[in-house]
Amino acid sequence: MTYKVAFLGAGNMAWHLAPALENAGHQVTEVYSRTLSGAKRVTERLYAAIPKDDLDFSESKAQLFILAVKDDAIPDVADAVILPEESILVHTSGTMPLDILNYSSATYTGIFYPLQSFTAGQKMDLSDVSILIESDDQEIVKILRKVAKSISHNIFFVRSKDRKAVHIAAVFASNFTNHMIRIAEEIMRRQGLDFEMMKPLIIESISKSLQIGAKKAQTGPAIREDYETLEEHHRFLNYNPEIAEIYRLISQDIIDS
Repeated sequence: MTYKVAFLGAGNMAWHLAPALENAGHQVTEVYSRTLSGAKRVTERLYAAIPKDDLDFSESKAQLFILAVKDDAIPDVADAVILPEESILVHTSGTMPLDILNYSSATYTGIFYPLQSFTAGQKMDLSDVSILIESDDQEIVKILRKVAKSISHNIFFVRSKDRKAVHIAAVFASNFTNHMIRIAEEIMRRQGLDFEMMKPLIIESISKSLQIGAKKAQTGPAIREDYETLEEHHRFLNYNPEIAEIYRLISQDIIDS
């Protein structure tokens, strides 16, 4: 079964998710943004979706409304949007609870959270992306599961209290990992070295971690408790005290764990 879907928000999430839903057979009817130009950024990738800069959806034919805005904007948009009867309103946040939608005009509410980092302009296959769903209504859970399964085969029902833990773990696994790579790029660039030589190591390290588990895959001077090398590295990094402290803290945590 396919559904008519409207998006409240035209950021990176909508840029990726709206076309994926249309490719799966659903119809995106409208996309809202505070500016029409923002909404058109997404609708130009769709078949016949209408860009909107107002939150009156009372005449919309959509059944499912996906609230894809920044976390701090969710309450205001949820409270302001005017929805038709029997509407389902879901948000896509990893941290905000389900009950934040309680005061909306939606008949039903839920969560539809793709566990992925989205970058505008960077095409992505969502078929392997984990999608976390939640609702207090079992019929809505079934609908959200159907919609999620139409674009991915990794679907999980996760309550709000546990979804926050997932999001925090994702920050460590994704955002912090990416930041470590950025620091490595900076170190190489400062020495006038080509970062390309690091890429096979990064790919192999992440692959091995996922295959055998991060604890078993851990290598390096900290796990060996090679304090002489650790001290030498720390001295090298004294040009940037912040990076030197990051190195010290993470090394110590590896030793302690």
